[in-house]
Amino acid sequence: MARTKVNHRPLQSGEEKIPERLPVDAGKRLVTVLVEGYEDVAFWRGIFDRYESDKVTFEVTVPLRKDLAKGKKTLLAQADKCGPNTILCMDSDFDYLFADQTEQAAEINSSPFMFHTYAYSTENYVCYAPSLHNICVKATKNDAKIFDFEEFLADYSRTIYPAFLWYAYSAQSGMQRAFTLLDFKSTVRIGYLDTERNGADTIAWLGRQVARRVVSLAERYPEMAERMPAFERALLSRGVTPDNVYLFMQGHTLMDNVVMVALNAVCDKLRLMATNRIATSAREGLSLINEQSNYNNSLCNVRDALLFNENYKQCFLYKNLQSDIEQFLEITG
Repeated sequence: MARTKVNHRPLQSGEEKIPERLPVDAGKRLVTVLVEGYEDVAFWRGIFDRYESDKVTFEVTVPLRKDLAKGKKTLLAQADKCGPNTILCMDSDFDYLFADQTEQAAEINSSPFMFHTYAYSTENYVCYAPSLHNICVKATKNDAKIFDFEEFLADYSRTIYPAFLWYAYSAQSGMQRAFTLLDFKSTVRIGYLDTERNGADTIAWLGRQVARRVVSLAERYPEMAERMPAFERALLSRGVTPDNVYLFMQGHTLMDNVVMVALNAVCDKLRLMATNRIATSAREGLSLINEQSNYNNSLCNVRDALLFNENYKQCFLYKNLQSDIEQFLEITG
């Protein structure tokens, strides 16, 4: 059924007219997609674009509240509104990995009207390793392959894996004080990237940081160390391996303290390569100045290029989300 046009009150002096929504085509079902915050709207819009059809359309928005509260808990407070025409979409955090061991995880994992990322958050998707070379190309307009992001993030994941196990187990067991999020962040962040040998020196430095922390934790909490192998097997059953831990760690830590560090280091070199190529070309005088200016004007901010990345849809975790959405559309018509 098409939406009924609403007659708005007359505009007051100096007041700007608010555009009306376009009416939904007759016969189309409108599904409202509620998300955690404004920064999530573009991500989930990109997810649901492919499911628009002559039968259903989606509108992604944040819950309207009198206060300014946003986030996962605020979103879950809208659970009573869920149904065929209103769905909730959120970051998984640890709710997927911990299966049904908490009330919240059980609610999210069992509801046909709640969707989660499977990866820790939307940030983990935009940092999907196979897509990062394209981010460099967008930012620098240089397609030279000087760094293997897939190999680097696999090496990074294997290096932080023992620390991740301790942090995740601390969170699941209610012993967060054993290894807090702040402790985890300080353990797994990289302050620099030496791009030589694909970051091997940076990885080696990080490995020493992680090893010291894990030895200290095992000495302080031997009973937790004994339970770690069983916990590791449980995570493996959810898809966590030493090579892909970066998809399951806290997303902002990954993006801000690892991937952006790597992207900036690589992009700096790619921009330098491009400007050197222009400077050593046969161009001279005004032609050279114009070429340099054209190149500089074509560049874009690395972080902006990353935030609008949508080249993560080959990720195995995205396949799970895709399956959930398709099942929802099948059961709701």
